[in-house]
This record gives sequence, C-alpha cells and structure tokens, in this order.
Amino acid sequence: MAGQTEFPEGARADGLPAALSDPARLAAVRGTGLLDTGPEPVFEDLATLAARITGAGRAFVTLVDEERSYWKSCVGVDVTGGRENPVRESFCYFLVGFGGDPFTVEDAAHDPRTRDHPGIGPMKIGAWAGYPLLSPEGEVLGSFCVVDESPRTWTEADRATLATLSRSASAEIHLRQSLAASQYAHRLSADLAHTLQRGLLPPALRPVPGLDAAAAYVPASASAHHDVTVGGDFYDLFHAAGPYYGAFLGDVCGKGVEAAQVTSMARYTLRADAGEVLSPAQLLTRLNTAMLTQEAPLFLTAVHATFRRTRAGAAGRVCLAGHPRPLVRRADGRVREMGRPGTLLGVMEDVDLADTRFRLGPGDLLLLPSLIPI
Repeated sequence: MAGQTEFPEGARADGLPAALSDPARLAAVRGTGLLDTGPEPVFEDLATLAARITGAGRAFVTLVDEERSYWKSCVGVDVTGGRENPVRESFCYFLVGFGGDPFTVEDAAHDPRTRDHPGIGPMKIGAWAGYPLLSPEGEVLGSFCVVDESPRTWTEADRATLATLSRSASAEIHLRQSLAASQYAHRLSADLAHTLQRGLLPPALRPVPGLDAAAAYVPASASAHHDVTVGGDFYDLFHAAGPYYGAFLGDVCGKGVEAAQVTSMARYTLRADAGEVLSPAQLLTRLNTAMLTQEAPLFLTAVHATFRRTRAGAAGRVCLAGHPRPLVRRADGRVREMGRPGTLLGVMEDVDLADTRFRLGPGDLLLLPSLIPI
C-alpha cells in the first residue's frame, strides 16, 4: 500500500505522497481551469487514440488535486457515478509522488508497489501505464494513463505513444493558459489605457455664459475602440483671465506612455500660462520652448483660441501650430476655414506662429477639428 512506498519528498500522515499537498503544485492544477469541467474533443481524441494504439480498454486524462483524481477525459469508463475517484484509489498519485517520472505496472495485483492498493478491485486494474501532465514550471498536474483489466507487458511502442500523447495533452493545457493570460493582459492593458485616456481629457467642458460648447472624442476606425494604447489627442475649455476663456485641441505624434507624458505637459502648460498671456501664438510659443527644454520625446500639432463674450456674440483670436484649420459655420449655413497655418511644436526653436482674429454672432459655430474626414 502507499505507506510502504518511499517518495522523494516524503509521505503525508495517510501514507500518500507529501507532494500531493504542495501549494505550488495545487496552484498549478487550479490554474489550468480544467477541474470540474466537462469532456472536450481534443482530450477525448487523445485518450481514444491512446486506448486504440496500446490496445488497453481504458484511457484517462486526469488532474490530481489534494484529495481526488478528476477525469477530464475517460474512455471505456461508465461515468454515471461521476468523473472522479478519491486520490488514494488512483494510481495517479505515484506520478506526483515520484516527481513526474512515468509509472507503469504490468501486474498490479502482484507488483509489490501496488498489490495492496485499494483501487485495484473497484477500478479493475490489471495493468496500468501513466505519463505525467506537466505545467511549464514542471509541476505535476496529473496523468495521461491507460488501464488494462488483465496483466500485460507494456512495449516500448506503448511507452513511446503514451509519452508523445501526454506531451500533446500538456501542450494543449499550456496553450489554453497562455491564451487566457494573454486575453487577461489585453483586457487589463485596455482598461488601464482607457482610464489614463479619460484622465488626460476633461470629464466635461466648462460652461461659458451665453455660449454652447461640446466636445466629441471618436476613434478614426472601429478597430480603435479595442486599442490598448493611449492616444495623443487632447483638448480643453477653461477660464483664462478676466472675461477671457481659452480653448485648445492638440494631437501628439504617437501613442502610449510617451504620448501621455507629452499630452499631460502640453495641457497643463497651456492652462498655467493662459492667465498671464492671452495671445494664442505666444502661448503656443511658450509650449514649444517648454517641450524643447524638457526634451519631450514627441512633437505635436495644436490649435488654440482665446475669446470673450461681446454684445453681438463672441470675439477672439486663434493660432495654428501645424494643425488643421478651424471651421466657422455661419448662421446662414456658409462654412469657411479660418486661421493661418503655423509650425508644429517640439521640433525647432524658432516657430512661425500667428494669431487670426475672429467674431461669432448668434447661431454661428466654431469647430476645432483634430482630423477632418475625407
């Protein structure tokens, strides 16, 4: 019986191998996600192939935890009573106890290692041959085994077949775990990216008395909804000084952490300096200097407008730094571009930037675009 077998890591109080209760091994078994799951074609096919090639009547793909041997696949077995048996009634614990070495028995009733084993009668074990299912770290997850009701000799071909099929079953488990880990990492990255993106954009635009304001952040393609990187677009609407308000929109060339760093610096630099300087061209020039001084890794384009309420509507100035021109839609439906093209920021010390004055009347619309659809 088990108590008469010496295992490298010793035995538990019940005589079974201490390795059965190893926390790392048990975590690896749970990590497969296969415990208490139903049959699946890939494992059924491997077990069926093993039974057919070896001529054994039964074949199993098992996962072994601390107390039981769970049959992920079982060929030639009546499973009406369940897909598992107590670990002490399974030969699988020998594989765990011997650290993943193959375990074969040609005459279970007379082999000194198994003759007193409690599973011989209930499981009708005449001969047993098993190879380990291993985790990438080498933990023994369970066994790939075949059972014959009668004693028999396991040939070298039988052993080679079982070794190959056990590796195939292990590889399938590894592939599933890798895919699950990759999907989880992708979801986590996407969640973090979206959280960071939201943190770089205002949750709502500041209301401006007498004016309506709105913003839309829309990916350029459907696939962008699933992008896990942080984009380089940013915008804001804020009170500058006295009766003046500022509005800007920019686009950092690139994505990811570096883009987020430049986006954050640009947004807060413009906000901080807007209380001192009302000229959009001067503000963007300051931003260019700040980017060069701090050696920003990426360049950006931007459009910045400063404006105030008037009796007739609103008046202000706008400046472009390598950015698409704003559009003005008049109340009568006429649309025109506005502003003079200027130098993008973060590349050259000397930039060519200029303010363009504008006025808005009742019903007029000023659009600051990041990308103009074609």
